[in-house]
Amino acid sequence: MKLRVIIADDHVMFREGLRTLLSKDAQIEVVAEAGDGSTAVRLANELQPDLVLMDLTMPDMNGIEATRQIVSNNRDVRVLVLSMESDRSFVVAALNAGATGYLLKEAAFAEVAIAAHIVAAGEPYLCPTIANIVIREYIQGTPEDEMRACQKLTERECNVLQKIADGMSTKEIAFAYNVSLKTIDSQRNSVMKKLDLYSIAALTKYAIRKGISSL
Repeated sequence: MKLRVIIADDHVMFREGLRTLLSKDAQIEVVAEAGDGSTAVRLANELQPDLVLMDLTMPDMNGIEATRQIVSNNRDVRVLVLSMESDRSFVVAALNAGATGYLLKEAAFAEVAIAAHIVAAGEPYLCPTIANIVIREYIQGTPEDEMRACQKLTERECNVLQKIADGMSTKEIAFAYNVSLKTIDSQRNSVMKKLDLYSIAALTKYAIRKGISSL
């Protein structure tokens, strides 16, 4: 049976190029493409692919949250991150969200194909650069205060934080969720209190550092 794959990336040219390259592998079938995290989650739920090739910095819902939801909702769907981001915070967040593999976009196509088969089989795959980060993370450990900060927010608060960091106004966020301005104000204030950060600039920096923002 062919390996059924969804490509999730907000760059159309990259998706098309990757689809063309993957089509050269007779054992791989690209069943769908997604340009944002929300679409990736929906398609994964509907199509139940073997693998999702996931970018991290996408609009609407970033790849980290999309990975978390896909893995949570679908026991047999694996996620292989394919990203330009090599920062420690992105790597740790993606793996904690449930990604089974992590590749940088600078990887050769042959490595992408190999990694896809390995991850779809349920085995981890990390490119050398990412493997070094993971090893250092294991040796050094994650500071307890940072771990607590990551776990303090609810899913909705995390999504609101992302939209704030992406530059959306309170009115735009309220419209996106079909709720009142007062509700978003309350959620923003809750985020600030939980993180002990009291400016939009501070929230934005935090979101980027944690890989929450799609910037």
